[in-house]
Amino acid sequence: MESKRLEETVSKYENTLYRSALAILGDPHEAQDAVQDAFVRYLEKSPDFESAEHEKAWLLRVTVNGCKSRLRSPWRRRKVELSEGLIAPEPEERGVLEAVLALPPLDRAAVHLYYYEGYSTPEIAAMTGQREGTVRSRLTRAREKLRAFLKDD
Repeated sequence: MESKRLEETVSKYENTLYRSALAILGDPHEAQDAVQDAFVRYLEKSPDFESAEHEKAWLLRVTVNGCKSRLRSPWRRRKVELSEGLIAPEPEERGVLEAVLALPPLDRAAVHLYYYEGYSTPEIAAMTGQREGTVRSRLTRAREKLRAFLKDD
């Protein structure tokens, strides 16, 4: 694979992949590692894609799967304080960010992919390897938790 193609792909998708990984993992350093792992897989596999959207979906799926593997890791079971680097810049956004980060990782991933990346439930199901009904249930459950959390504030 040409290094120029890799550079273009990295600059085009790194922010999207990072935001997705951060939404799932909640840790900036782990999110960076997950994104790097996704690009390493991209480099190793050197896949051909039908379109730019197909390439983006492939990279997101690899990133989400990598994040899920990281969440299953025994090392991950340690409890860590929320990093100050994750706090939203605007005070009114802080409560929403804290509420989203308080969600379970797979619910957080569904919320991020649906609301921030604009994917539909069938697309999210394909990326995460879940059924469409499961994704819809996760979104519904996440909305209820967010509503309750934000109502208390």
